Amino acid sequence: QVSLAESGGGSVQAGMSLRLSCAASGASISGFCLAWFRQKPGKEREIAATISPGGSTFYEESVKGRFIISRDNAKYTLSLQMNSLNPEDTAMYYCAARPGCGPVAIFTPQSSYDFWGKGTQVTVSS
Repeated sequence: QVSLAESGGGSVQAGMSLRLSCAASGASISGFCLAWFRQKPGKEREIAATISPGGSTFYEESVKGRFIISRDNAKYTLSLQMNSLNPEDTAMYYCAARPGCGPVAIFTPQSSYDFWGKGTQVTVSS
């Protein structure tokens, strides 16, 4: 069983940056696919970015070039560096994990992930 805990959310102005972190406990995450999802007000939860065990990445189109997903398997952490934030990035951000992934495996549907954190709120004002 893996537990995930997000941190780093907050309220910022447009154009600023935030770095989200997700700490995993209970098991090694080295063989897990990891992802950041976000849920905007009144909308369904959607993928923001995902990273395979080998470091392959996928970014949702609207965050491409602004967000960077990374992982540190030795420290059991997942991060999301968010730059050039805009009000459309306002959402609850969740980290998620899927065990048993191959080195380049990428999964984007929510249903692909078995473990979830409780989320951290990001609010961007104009």
